Formats: sequence, structure tokens, C-alpha cells
Amino acid sequence: MKTITIAPVTRIEGHAKVTINLDDNGNVADTFVNVVELRGFERFCIGRPAEELPRIVTSICGVCPWHHHLASAKANDAVFGATPPPAGIKLRDLCQSIAFCSDKILHFFFLAGPDFVMGPDADYSVRNVLGIVQSHPDIGKKVVRARHLGTQMLNIASGKSIHPVTAVPGGFSKPLTDQERERLLPMANEVLEFAKFAIGFAKENIFPKYLNTINALGVIETGFLGTVTDDGSLNVYDGKLRLMKPDGTYDEFACDQYAEYIGEHIEPWTYLKFPYAKKWGDFNMDPEGPVGIYRTNALARINVCDKMATPLAQAELEEFRQQFGRPAQQTLLYNYARLIELVYNAEHVIELLNDPEITGQETRVAVEPRAARGIGCLEAPRGTLIHDYETDENGLITNVNLIVGTTHNNAPINMSVKQAAKALIKDGNYDQGILNQVEMAIRAYDPCLSCATHELGGKVAVKLEIRNARGELMDTIAN
Repeated sequence: MKTITIAPVTRIEGHAKVTINLDDNGNVADTFVNVVELRGFERFCIGRPAEELPRIVTSICGVCPWHHHLASAKANDAVFGATPPPAGIKLRDLCQSIAFCSDKILHFFFLAGPDFVMGPDADYSVRNVLGIVQSHPDIGKKVVRARHLGTQMLNIASGKSIHPVTAVPGGFSKPLTDQERERLLPMANEVLEFAKFAIGFAKENIFPKYLNTINALGVIETGFLGTVTDDGSLNVYDGKLRLMKPDGTYDEFACDQYAEYIGEHIEPWTYLKFPYAKKWGDFNMDPEGPVGIYRTNALARINVCDKMATPLAQAELEEFRQQFGRPAQQTLLYNYARLIELVYNAEHVIELLNDPEITGQETRVAVEPRAARGIGCLEAPRGTLIHDYETDENGLITNVNLIVGTTHNNAPINMSVKQAAKALIKDGNYDQGILNQVEMAIRAYDPCLSCATHELGGKVAVKLEIRNARGELMDTIAN
């Protein structure tokens, strides 16, 4: 048996490798997405005051610190029994959607985009964001400008764009002034213009060209999880969770009921857990009949919602569904869905800035420590984000559980990689372009693996492989 190893997987956040085992005929027997990094946030948060966690968890990931910050603040609200004032909620929502815009731009143009703009078979030396800038300098300037605007907007709204401290238990630590709102509005309008350009460019130059690839690469059939409002509109800050089966039927539940619907499975070859819909049956990744497998992130949110709450995004959703149906299962459509979400969040930022309540001076309420359990939930760019805290009577953390977007997608990522590898690698024949397409099946999910590995129990699984100078395996030592 021959083994192909892709290490590291490129253009993702965090570190992973793909192991592809070939049978004696050179065809794919099995694949594994190995996540070998470990971060112990769930353990070293224990014993700390709950109000410190919104500041601590921003260090889980420098790419999406705002979403951990806000989910933690919402969990603290629940722990302390606090309801933030309208201005505090809307300022959190504002920062959430600004951060969403920046993240969508980052993934599409910096991480996934080079595969489509430069081509999946292009040499890796140019299949990156620098290749896009060199071949399409006008687009490169637009991308850098839009990302810069997102950073500046967060600085104005909160005082800090990375590792924020502004969301606090009971609300937001500073009001938004009228002068700040006036500075933000033209920036927000410029980001919306970029969002319109981005999705127009992709629909004209990318998605039609790669339609056959979209319909073939990494396609699996799963359920989906996302957040919707009472009228079924997509919402990335607050709402109820909708867990949709592959046939389009669904259950809805409040985030503090998540443990009734979602279980967590463990495999010995990765530090990443496997969440699954436990009411659908025992966990099973068999591609011929998977059980309990659902997906999160942009495509999932586009599938589970009935509509978008803003007009331009709603028009894009209708066009998307007319072409691909509901629920759409093609994995590479995550890239299309992200651009619809970019439009929605850009529109939503402008809506919030035009809301007179957002400049209200009352942005937080006082809180008192107590023994309680609090669960905060929202949509991070990579999927549904759940922060679950328990405290003692002094408000000190006694237990923490985090389920992040990439963790939800662990099983689907492995399934998509296996589907792509089986379809592309035949009779032992492969090249760097084929292996890059296997990576594309991972990149579609925009995984953030530094976010996704947290638990640190009494024993950490370690395997040491000893190989000779020819790369042959001589011995394996495991604890």
C-alpha cells in the first residue's frame, strides 16, 4: 500500500495534513484529514472570573477574534442574567457584521480565489494572492482597500480591530457618537459597492467557468445548521438554531438547548472532535449512508434560512436557488454563498448605522457574580459558534465547552476530501494540480483549525513515527 501525504494543507488558518492511502491498484482506499495542533483554552479558562473570558478568547484566533469576543460576551450575559440595552446590542451587531465583511473578503480573494483566478493547475508560486495582484492589479487594489476599510471601521466603532475588549457582560463599554457614525457611513457604503463588485465579478468570470468542477469536486450529501430569526431570515448575531436534514425538513431550538441535539464524537487520529446530530442516529461517516452529519458556515446558512433580511442579498439568494436549488449540496458553492453573505452584511452595517438607537448613551447594565450556567451562540464566518460557561457563587469559571464552526465541519471536510481523492486519483496517477484540487475541497470550508482544537484532558494522544533516510517507517511509538 502506498501513502500520499499533503503537508501542510495550504491557504487555511491553522495546520493540517491529508493522508491518502492507495490500494495495490493505485486507487484510493481511505483518506484522513489529520489535525495535529492543540490549544487548551477550555482548560486554562477554568478558575478565572467569567468577565475576563471575552478578553481571553480573542486570542484563540487572530482571524476571527470578534466572533469569539461576542459569543463570550453573550455567554456572560446569560451567566449574570443580564439583558443589554438596545444600543449595546446594536453596537455588538454592528461590529459582528463589519468583521464578517472583512473575513469574507479575506477568504474569497486571499485563500480560495487563487485556485479560480489563476487556475487549480497553476504553479503554486503564482497560485496565491500575490499572483492575483500581479495578474489583476486593479482587483488587488480594491481588495486591499476594502479590507483596510473594515479595520478602520472596527477601530472607530470599538477602539480596537484585533483582540477587542469592548463587548462586556451586560452590553458594550462605549457608546457610538454622532461624529463617529458620520465617519462610518461613507466607509460602509464603499464596502457595499465592493461587495456588489465582488459578487458580480465572480458570477461573470469564475462560477460559470468552473461549473463542472463545482458540480463534481468534494460533493457530499449532508444536513445543515445555521441561525435564523423568527420569520426565517438569516441572522449572524442572534436568533434560533435551525438544524436541517438533507431532505430540507428541520428542527429549531434555542442555543441553550444545543446539547439535546448535538453530540460530540472522537476519533484517535485527530485532535478535532466530530459533532453530529445525535437525534438522527449514531455517528457514521460512511459516504454511502452517513448518519448525523451536518454542515455549518456560509452554504449552511444560505440553505437553512428562508430569506435574507436585506434587498440586494435577497435578490442574490433567489438567483442562487434558481440555479442550484435548496438545500444545495455542492461543496465549492461555499465560495458563492460567502459572497452573498458579504452583500448581506455590508447592507446590514448601513442599516444599523442609520438606526437612531445605535447612538444611544446607555450601552450596558451592571452585573453581579453568581453561580450559573450561560450559553452564548452566534454565527462566526466558519459556522455556528457556541460558548458554554459554568460559574460558582463568586463568578469564577468551573467548566467551559466551546464548539466552533470548523469543529462542526470536521466530518464533512473528511468526507469531501475522500470524495475528491477517489474521483481524481486513479491507477496511482496524480500530480500537484490533482493534489491541489483535493486541498480545494478543504479550502471551500475555510477551516480555522487554531479555533477548532481546545480540549485538554488528562491524556494527550501522541504518536511518534521513526523513519530511515529513505523515508521508510521503522517503528511507531504511541502513548
